[in-house]
Amino acid sequence: MKKQQATESEYLSQYDITKYPRPSVTADIVAFMIRSEENENYKMDSANKLSILLVKRGSHPFRDCWALPGGFLKPDETVEECAYREITDEANVTPVSLMPVGVFSEPGRDPRGWIISHAFASIISEESVRQVGGDDASDAQWFDISFDRQSDATSLLTLTYEQTELKATLYEEETRFGRTQFRIGDSGGLAFDHARIIATALTALREGARNYDTLFDFLPERFTLTALQRVQETIMNIQILPANFRRKVSEYVVETDEYTQGAGHRPAKLYRRK
Repeated sequence: MKKQQATESEYLSQYDITKYPRPSVTADIVAFMIRSEENENYKMDSANKLSILLVKRGSHPFRDCWALPGGFLKPDETVEECAYREITDEANVTPVSLMPVGVFSEPGRDPRGWIISHAFASIISEESVRQVGGDDASDAQWFDISFDRQSDATSLLTLTYEQTELKATLYEEETRFGRTQFRIGDSGGLAFDHARIIATALTALREGARNYDTLFDFLPERFTLTALQRVQETIMNIQILPANFRRKVSEYVVETDEYTQGAGHRPAKLYRRK
């Protein structure tokens, strides 16, 4: 006689979830901002710098080291909700949206044990920044970021805030689905594998900036084409001929009837996203 199959509810009532080892899960956030530096000569354009938010860890491991905002997933939240909660708690900044960067699960990446990180990238407007260290972070600051290729497979990640400079060396391993993976040669003083996460996020951001859509997240609702061009140049660390930029971006923007206002500057036409 054929044995009767257990129902799903019966199966679940007898299932032992502790039968298999389970990792802890964290969310880490790579928050980018384009910071403007006003030139003392009003006839000169202000300079733009790409910055990233780091927090100084207030507890072990990596105490007093700089790290990405982030923390452990709670049972009653999604990993995205965890990311929003952590960056708000640690840095008093709430992004409008988050872009998945990838899952980082290399054994030994965290000295506390088997901990998997789901990393996200966000774009913070300069007007919304009010960062203060909170939760288990003793400080939070925006670091200017540069990421330059040194050789065929080696890149140097440099993060600078006032007199503090962090330099990490990374090696490109492979590119899958348009995302480049990195291996850390020297962490440069960054906690955990956060140099690798930052390099991955910045590479993805630069790739997204080629298609223009990502650029609008750095700008107010109304903007000049010059400002839009500066955003792309800042993210990608390149210079573009204005005529070429305006021709390529024309299908993404709509001209408005508004102009910039301000002493010392000639009014410029404002545009919005199409």
